[in-house]
This record gives sequence, C-alpha cells and structure tokens, in this order.
Amino acid sequence: MDQYNCLPQDGIFWGERALHGTLGRLDEFGINHAITFTAESLATLHQSHVQPHLKQGAGVFMDLPAHVPDVAVRKGLDACRQSGAQSIIALGGGSVLDAAKAVSHLHHEKTGRFLPIAALPTTLSGSEFSHYFGITETDGVQKFKRSHAVRGSVPKIVVIDPVLVLDTPRALLLSSAIKSIDHAIEGMRQVSSEHPHAIMAASGVARFLGVLERWPPTMQTREAIDAGLVTTSDLLQLQLAAWQCYFSPASVIYGLSHRIGHILGGTYGLPHSATSCITLAPVIRACADFYAGKLAVFSPGPGGEGAAGQLASRIASLVTALGLPDRVSAFDLDKARLPEVAALLTHNYPTEVADLGSGATAKLDELLESLW
Repeated sequence: MDQYNCLPQDGIFWGERALHGTLGRLDEFGINHAITFTAESLATLHQSHVQPHLKQGAGVFMDLPAHVPDVAVRKGLDACRQSGAQSIIALGGGSVLDAAKAVSHLHHEKTGRFLPIAALPTTLSGSEFSHYFGITETDGVQKFKRSHAVRGSVPKIVVIDPVLVLDTPRALLLSSAIKSIDHAIEGMRQVSSEHPHAIMAASGVARFLGVLERWPPTMQTREAIDAGLVTTSDLLQLQLAAWQCYFSPASVIYGLSHRIGHILGGTYGLPHSATSCITLAPVIRACADFYAGKLAVFSPGPGGEGAAGQLASRIASLVTALGLPDRVSAFDLDKARLPEVAALLTHNYPTEVADLGSGATAKLDELLESLW
C-alpha cells in the first residue's frame, strides 16, 4: 500500500514580485516579531528587498556557518531568546534554513513551542519544503552531521521569487539544482512509480533539465540576463522545479548519494550542494539493480544503458557542461581519508550502503575510489 504523508505548511507563494507582497502579510500566518536568520553575503538582499517590507522585526542573526554546527544552533537560540523573537524569517540556502529548523526544534524542546518559520530560499536545494535538517556535532573526536526529521520544524510559509536567486553565486546556484535533482531521484527508494513523489519529481527533473541544458557557460546570472541568454522566467522555472523535486519529503527516505554527501560535507567540509555533483551519477549506476525499473520515470524511451544508465549519463554530462566539480580531488581532501569515509558510512548508514547489493562493502570501496 502506498501512502502520502503531508507536512503542516500553511502557504507557498510564488511568482515574479511575490516577495514584497507576501512579506507584508506574514502576520496572517503567525510570523510576528520575527528575527531574520541569514548570511553576511546576503546583507544587501536583506536590506533592499526584505527589511523595508517587514512590519516589525526582532533583529538579524548572521553567525551561521555552513553545515550547521551545533554551536551555531545554540547561538541562534540564544539570539532568539535575547531578542524576544516569536518567529524566524530564514533568508538563505540550505544551511540557513536548516539552522532555522534546528533552532525552532530546540526552542520547542525547551519551551514546548516551535518558532514558526517563513522561508525565503536563495538556492535551489528545496530545504524550505521539508522537515529534515542536519546538525554537525562538533564535540566528539570527529565531526559528524546528524540528520533529524521533526514535523513541527517545517517552514509555515515559503516565498519563491526570482529576485531571491538573482545574485546567488553561479556555482552555488547550479550545484544546488543538482542537489535538488538528487532529492527527486533518491526519493524513489521506497515509493512506487505511481506515487505522487514520482509524478512530481519526474516533472521537476524534466523542468530542471529543460533550463539547465541550455544554461550559458561561465556567466553569473545577472550577466546572462543582461546578455539575453537567461530570463527571470527561467529562474522561476528552476525554483518551481526544486519544489516539484522535493514535493513529498515526509513520504520518502533518501539514499547513498545523500549519505556520502553528509560525510563529505559535515565531517570533511566539502560544500553541501557540490557533493551531489560528485556522487549522484556514480551512485545511480552503482545502485541500478536496487532501483530496478523505477528510474524509468525520469528517462522514458529505449536505450542501451537502461533507465539508470541513461539518467546517470545525462546528469554527468550536465555537471560537466555547467563546469561543476565532479571529483572529490577538486577539493582539499586527501585520498588517504577514503577508508575513514567508508567506515563512517558503513557504521552510520548500513541500510543505504546495502542498496549496493551483494558484496556491498567491496562495492562501496570501489564506488568511493571512483569519486576521487
């Protein structure tokens, strides 16, 4: 029996110029006296497009490093309590959104009340639609990014507007799109091809590919728009694709590509979105037998490689064409750490490693070797 599980979100608002109109209505959804979580790199966006439209704010908190270290979560909670904030506006990418969810969760643990969140996403990963968040634990011998799933932490309101991604650095914007495609594909692990996730995710991946496969090389987004090669409508299509790819997060459990990404990112510091550029295509190939025919929803039609092979090839080609990293060697991580990565995966994510099939341990070593 299939099942679709819903999350308690009150509204998703999208379109060009959606941001300004929605910000003035946040109090209708319980977003009152909100503290804004964001990053220093987004200060100009906040000052020009967010702050002027807020009726009453509780300040801004920007001490939010990548991968959401536990110390930053505690600081964020302290900032909320000191400012008397009753809610959070999360302006940023996955790390900012995860931090907001983590702080809301911690606030609930201490007070019995979640801090409602309004999400203003500046990347395409789709974190704003989910109740998942990761916190990097820093007090052990080795850092570890632990995943959490807390329904009450999902953002109440999400605003999708091209202005939010217009100045997101090229590599971050495009790699976050690959992360979103990762959500779509690995979301197939435990659902059928008739599940709403499959239907929406297939549409989202097709929408992504339709825009990204004609994306201009090297240019930042504003440059591409000025040259007439990209439009704000294209940006909105990417944002909507991210939503479709992550449309059913409470109904799915992600797989080995995500788990390798958590280790490479949380423990070894690789950029979160970049990890899917490295891992997704190889994991699709390595786990093709596990997914069987379910990946045909993304690659219809005949082909010698089969659905998994066709999909992996298309994603690998896209990553290359966009100039995104496709090997761990693009970052400062010694290959001698490879056995540590394998050990962390085997210990913490045995179910996902088992997706590799018989002889999974040896296949994992071979897969990780190929990523370098």
